[in-house]
Amino acid sequence: MNSKLNVILYNEDYQNIWDDFVSKAKNSTFLFYRDFMEYHSDRFLDFSLMVYKEDKLVAVLPANIVQDTIHSHQGLSYGGLLLQPRVIFEDVVYILKSILLFLESKAISTLSFKLTPEIYHNYPSNEIDYLLFLLKASLIRRDISATINMSNKKLPMSTNRRRNLKKALNSDILVKEVDDLSDFWGHILIPNLGKKHQALPVHTIQEISYLKSKFPENIKQFNAYHNNSIIAGVTLFLTDQVVHAQYISTRDEFKKLGGLDAIFNYLIGFYSHKRYFDFGISNENQGRCVNLGLLSWKESFGARVTTHDFYNVKTKNHSLLDAFFV
Repeated sequence: MNSKLNVILYNEDYQNIWDDFVSKAKNSTFLFYRDFMEYHSDRFLDFSLMVYKEDKLVAVLPANIVQDTIHSHQGLSYGGLLLQPRVIFEDVVYILKSILLFLESKAISTLSFKLTPEIYHNYPSNEIDYLLFLLKASLIRRDISATINMSNKKLPMSTNRRRNLKKALNSDILVKEVDDLSDFWGHILIPNLGKKHQALPVHTIQEISYLKSKFPENIKQFNAYHNNSIIAGVTLFLTDQVVHAQYISTRDEFKKLGGLDAIFNYLIGFYSHKRYFDFGISNENQGRCVNLGLLSWKESFGARVTTHDFYNVKTKNHSLLDAFFV
């Protein structure tokens, strides 16, 4: 396979080919469709790669470039090398080596990998993890997320969480899905992030509304109401196997009513057919600190820790993939 591989830079002429590949790749989600990747194209200089074996596309790398470093991709929650389901391990070795050689020829010194967590894989897809070990890649960050395995063996909620849920159910909390995200953004999410973290959501209301219009089956908003007033909300990103809580927030003055307890109790039941329910990371300082209170709250729903890894690999190390087969 090695001698027949060709690496090319993505451009907009390839959008349909790219999107078709993403729809079939064994480790991809809707985040890798070009309509999602390019909502913030003004902030990132795209350097996505496509790898062909003769005339067949076998891998793509969603990426952007900063100076002499390629990132996979800084505007996405996760990334890495997306693979055609039928490629085998030996193929992936040559695919990755061809990418590193291509980048080296473009004077790119470093490839920064933000791997897609394993819970999102539709088929086993850890070839890159092993090859990064052979390439002497540096683990530069590791985040921890809180995830529920939605099988029949899922862990129960904690006693305290069940007690709070009972309060919520007795408070006549109404949970419902809504199409308009502006109430949650304007009345809860933006004020809370500003007050607690002096920050803004990653997505503006215009951006998240645009993405929801493009991916209505993948982006959902669920709010909790008390006396017809919004008191809490959760924004979901849905993939084939994972229900991911992208944004979680509640109005402090109504926290004791348990709006979030009511929402998550509803969602965990409603999406019981999915394989995982993921609450997102609880890290700060590039993975080196854990917000224990936040993590413990997520674990109280029966979630346990999964990891998300970030690596840097030197492109010149491609020669390390030359001779390890026995």
